[in-house]
Amino acid sequence: MTAQSDTQGSVTTVYKVSGMSCGHCEGSVSGEISELPGVTSVKAVASAGEVTVVSEAPLDEAAVRAAVDEAGFELVGQA
Repeated sequence: MTAQSDTQGSVTTVYKVSGMSCGHCEGSVSGEISELPGVTSVKAVASAGEVTVVSEAPLDEAAVRAAVDEAGFELVGQA
C-alpha cells in the first residue's frame, strides 16, 4: 500500500518507522531525512510511527531507509 500523492510539483509520501517514542526521536528522524536531496518538508509523529515527507520528486526508498537507519530507527515501509 502506498500513500503517495503529487501536488503542484511536489510528492508527499508517508513512511512507517518503528522505534520512535518521543520528540527527540522525531527530531532525529526528521533531521536525517531532511538532508536528502529534493526534500522540502518532513514531519515525524512518534505516536503514529509515521513520517510524512514532501519532496520535489519521488525519493529512492533505499536513501530514505539509510537516513532512518542513521537516526537509529527502522523504516518499515510506506504507510
